[in-house]
Amino acid sequence: MITKKIIKEIEGEAKKYFEDANGCHDWDHVERVRNVALRIGKKEKADLGILELAVLLHDVERNNEMNEGRKEGCRVKFCHALEGGKIARNILKKYKLKDEDIENIVHCVESHRFRNELKPKTIEAKCLYDADKIDGIGAVGIGRDFLFAGSHGSRCLYTGNEKEIAKSGKDYSYTKEDSAVLEYEIKLKHTYKKMLTKSGKKFAKERSDFMKEFFKRFWEEVEGKK
Repeated sequence: MITKKIIKEIEGEAKKYFEDANGCHDWDHVERVRNVALRIGKKEKADLGILELAVLLHDVERNNEMNEGRKEGCRVKFCHALEGGKIARNILKKYKLKDEDIENIVHCVESHRFRNELKPKTIEAKCLYDADKIDGIGAVGIGRDFLFAGSHGSRCLYTGNEKEIAKSGKDYSYTKEDSAVLEYEIKLKHTYKKMLTKSGKKFAKERSDFMKEFFKRFWEEVEGKK
């Protein structure tokens, strides 16, 4: 059984992996994802204990992935979701949870990201996936977008070529061509279409509309129209 005591203890273990985390994937991100995930999970009738543990563990290897990306100057093969699943399994085994619960939580961790081949299969995995993506859009998403771009070496606010570059389909992550605006054009403007739950879609659409208006205003200011 997943008790409040177990959740609290695993939360303490998970926090250790965020001591030097980048601001856009720090413990505050985990807390925000937890708030949204539990709200979605209640509406979708998910197992909230499994969902909460999955949220707490989903990004334990994210900082290592970002560090590797900065070193290599490109997106690396290191997958924080798959590597995080291994750590999650080791942590969960110490608490003598049911095997099926451990497997579900590990699956949630492994399948929560955009960029791997694993697709969320359980309702808990779908709720985590949606909540994690929702934190990347809206007002908070705008802040995280620019923070991430600056933290990994983006040298400009915008290049002016983002819309054309986005059409190429190439991955410019961790390169000098990257920018917060490019991340919006390539990924963030399409996030709401990728939601897996009904509740997540409603949440994401509202945030996506706000973000769309922001970048519309952004270019109007760049061009001196506002």
